[in-house]
Amino acid sequence: MTEFKTESKRLLELVINSIYTNREIFLRELISNASDALDKLAFAALTNGDDSISRSDLRIKLTADKNGRTLTITDNGIGMTREELEANLGTIAKSGSYDFKQEHAGDASDIIGQFGVGFYSAFMVSGEVTVTSLAYGASDGYIWSSNGVDGYTIEALPPDAEPLRGTSITLKLKDDETGEDGGEDFSQYLETYKLRSLIRKYSDYIRFPIVIDEEHTHTDADGNSHVHVEEQTLNSMTPVWQRPKSEVTDNDYKAFYRDTYYAADDPAAIINVSAEGTVSFKALLFVPLVAPVNFYTREYKPGVSLYSNGVLIMDNCADLLPACFSFVRGVVDSQDLTLNVSRETLQQDRQLRVIAKNLEKRVQSELLKLLADERETYEKFWASFGLQIKYNISADYGQKKDTLADLVLFTRARNGSEPSLVTLSEYAEAMPETQKYIYYVVAENYVTQPEVEAVLNSGFDVLALSDPSDEFMMEMLGEYKGKQLRSVKAQDLELPGDSKSDLAEQETEEKELLDFLTKTLSPEVSAVKLTSKLVSAPCALSSGGNISLEMERFLKTVAGGESFGGKALRILELNPVHKAFGTLKTLFAEDKDKAAQTIKLLYLRAQLAAGLELSGAEDYTKLLDDVVSG
Repeated sequence: MTEFKTESKRLLELVINSIYTNREIFLRELISNASDALDKLAFAALTNGDDSISRSDLRIKLTADKNGRTLTITDNGIGMTREELEANLGTIAKSGSYDFKQEHAGDASDIIGQFGVGFYSAFMVSGEVTVTSLAYGASDGYIWSSNGVDGYTIEALPPDAEPLRGTSITLKLKDDETGEDGGEDFSQYLETYKLRSLIRKYSDYIRFPIVIDEEHTHTDADGNSHVHVEEQTLNSMTPVWQRPKSEVTDNDYKAFYRDTYYAADDPAAIINVSAEGTVSFKALLFVPLVAPVNFYTREYKPGVSLYSNGVLIMDNCADLLPACFSFVRGVVDSQDLTLNVSRETLQQDRQLRVIAKNLEKRVQSELLKLLADERETYEKFWASFGLQIKYNISADYGQKKDTLADLVLFTRARNGSEPSLVTLSEYAEAMPETQKYIYYVVAENYVTQPEVEAVLNSGFDVLALSDPSDEFMMEMLGEYKGKQLRSVKAQDLELPGDSKSDLAEQETEEKELLDFLTKTLSPEVSAVKLTSKLVSAPCALSSGGNISLEMERFLKTVAGGESFGGKALRILELNPVHKAFGTLKTLFAEDKDKAAQTIKLLYLRAQLAAGLELSGAEDYTKLLDDVVSG
């Protein structure tokens, strides 16, 4: 027996027990090695002008022997000489595929393996591995065998053996284990259904057929049963994203989407990417029309599937797309990725960033195209994923706001028309020359907000948002194409006809009254002021400082109320032309107690209109009774 050519047996233990996260990966690795062997043979035959080798005859075969508990993976590829068996399998982390790529750099040979540790994943499921190989052009074959512990042996095939060109790897599966956690079921790797499932999951797009013999029973006309064996191909070989676009229809893409992601609806958009450059890759992405039922839950796993030369590397690679586009599904396939030894993660973030940047731009571009060309479809998409896009405008300090701003749909309120959905661009284009700001309101129902009336009466539209978190989005956007976004709750809306000097003069005249009202409502209210932004409403609440009333309302839902410190500085604004203000003036002169009761009622009214929880709600009924009873 020859010991492994490594300085420590610990390395082999790490390869078998620590590098791979899951045992079933062994089949992916052995299939990938077999595919490499077939590619090498095809390349050698082409180089040598050997017409006896036909690519259509090359294949990988699985044979499961339940009685002997063995699984054999056979390829009719390039095979290995004794020296190659010694070099490739006797030295851990020695890769014949990697050497081949180095020697033939620039040739059109897509070799998958690079590290030489994948073969040893076989010992995760087997106690003994036997490799029988006959090299292309050689007359003598050899048998390599090992238990994965001490070393290996290499023997010549017996003279009476009739080896076929290529390599057969036979795994003697470990005995099944039992335990409190369920143990390990190694026998499952002898079942055709399990092998088919693993091939479909990891190796479906290997470009050579992967076959297995299956027994089928049929009954003849006389009622006699007969068993016959048919060779079944387990993989589809050519992924839809690798096929020429001229050979693929939209229906083919849609069928792939529905089958792969169990979708009942067609996607809203299909994105096909073929990029060459620093990192070459192909991508087939889908923008769903309807959100999966678990999309807004922790159970949802974002990310697209990552392949290297048709071999699945990661099921959900979240780093390929930003969080704002986590709803996108699809695949990315590249032969340029630098993978770690287990091929389960990437080694160089730079490659990933190049791909991710490209995909982000393409997704944004396709969404804008969908918005422009298929508005009805986009509005359905927005109903499903608008919340995700809006949230990510304010996430990470607005890092993606420029990417997302033109994708947002707002409800536009305007005089004389029903509410409609518009983009910021559409709103800005329709603004009259006299309009200085893009006005918006955040409220459960914009109709109840008294400040909206004045803006609409001025001939300006208002963007109405209903989710309290929308306030953060609008604050983060700040402006659009040079136009500042301004809440209708702002102190100064600068509407046509507003006269700051007249209002200031009137506040000076009514200073004694306003001071009394402020003191009455203190400390709930920091000030009582007059405003010109109300039309039919007697009063409204606004805020001072950095936290708006809408932010306060939102923070209470996510941070446990005022314990978070998110309380707005309240300002009660009074409409000086409303009859209620005249009543206050009269009561202040004649009955200050009644004036105090009235301003408290107006403050409660303003809280209700703003969608805030009533302060002192327990006193509301008594206060109302006292005022009504006179």
